[in-house]
Amino acid sequence: MEFITDISVIVDEADFTDPGRLEEILRSYRSEKRASYHTVRGTFEELEDLSIRLLEVTGRSEAVPCRPTRAPPHVKPVDVSGAVMAYIQQKRAEELRRIQGSSFAIETQPHLGTAHHHPSGTVRVTFRSRHASSPPVHPGFVRERFVTFYQRTASDLQVTSVPASWQRNLKDLQGAFPNLLFESARGHGPLTVTGPFMHVARIKDFLLQNKGSSSGVQADGGLVDVASAGTQGPSSAPGEGPTEDPCPICMEPMATAEKETLRCKHSFCGSCLNRAFAYKPVCPTCGELHGTLIGTQPDGGKMKVTKTSSSLPGNEKHGTITIRYCIPRGIQREEHPSPGQPYEGTSRTAYLPDSPEGARTLALLRRAFDQKLIFTVGRSTTSGRDNAVTWNDIHHKTSTHGGPTRYGYPDPEYLSRVQEELKVKGIE
Repeated sequence: MEFITDISVIVDEADFTDPGRLEEILRSYRSEKRASYHTVRGTFEELEDLSIRLLEVTGRSEAVPCRPTRAPPHVKPVDVSGAVMAYIQQKRAEELRRIQGSSFAIETQPHLGTAHHHPSGTVRVTFRSRHASSPPVHPGFVRERFVTFYQRTASDLQVTSVPASWQRNLKDLQGAFPNLLFESARGHGPLTVTGPFMHVARIKDFLLQNKGSSSGVQADGGLVDVASAGTQGPSSAPGEGPTEDPCPICMEPMATAEKETLRCKHSFCGSCLNRAFAYKPVCPTCGELHGTLIGTQPDGGKMKVTKTSSSLPGNEKHGTITIRYCIPRGIQREEHPSPGQPYEGTSRTAYLPDSPEGARTLALLRRAFDQKLIFTVGRSTTSGRDNAVTWNDIHHKTSTHGGPTRYGYPDPEYLSRVQEELKVKGIE
């Protein structure tokens, strides 16, 4: 999985008394100048270094001269699955470290030790700066990167169980399947296994071949070669023909007449695939999207678009596209958190540059709106109220100014970021 390694900040010459010295410092970085603004791109570490050098130039210690110059505002927390977060912290710790960098901390409440025993529970993820002064990278960037990372990880995870008889070989299983998280139940119950679809399918295949025993363990205590177990399929007895491949979902042999193969080449029982697609039209093995993803946005909403000749910061050659969303209040349906209960409506305004890329993004957002993907019903991160219409992880610019930290412009990477978010949902 690829992760964003570069970010960008805006440096304003107006914050410096010696523009020449500023130009000299910025030569060491990837920067682009427009009017009095410099867009500087780099890693968290590179931009931290830039922050320190700029502080030396201004002599200021209370804030970094990268906009905004005030202390960063509070970043809204994110409520996520405790089980998924436990997997991320134990099996994706390096990726999580890269996302938060050295200037920020990503923390969970309550402690994951509690969430571990309640997989259906949620934990709250918070984002804070490790330093008193405002760092060059706003925690809002960290939150955005985390949300994207979490969504991609969660969409690929599956949970299964391993018979309690394998408890004594737990270390060998962990060594053979390093991408899976094994959790022992209290007492002598089965092991709970969490991991990506493909790796869960492999261990299911391995267990099917060794059903009823721990025969996959060699005399020296190690596992037999399971790397090929997911590709060879169940073995046949001498003199018999080849057996039918098992369905990765139910692990039962697939009859040819019932077998359905997706364009990604993964096959399943027709009935199993229909049930999986009823939840989400993605391949249960690799996560590739098939068909059209329909969200949980309430019915009756409107998306109105107007255009003006005024420009957005960083887009001086183009006018402005204004999008006005209106979702009326109503009653929650089966796909919502509290069916039968009322929910609060909302009105939101967003802005795009009236450029070719802006027009393309507008068309994609309209498709997302028609597929009910822009909004959902849940807890409002603004008011903290439940049963409210909220954004559904497709980021919008709700302000014309203020830069990325205030959900406004200039932000040179915004259009490419939101297009990537839409692509994950099958809109491209």
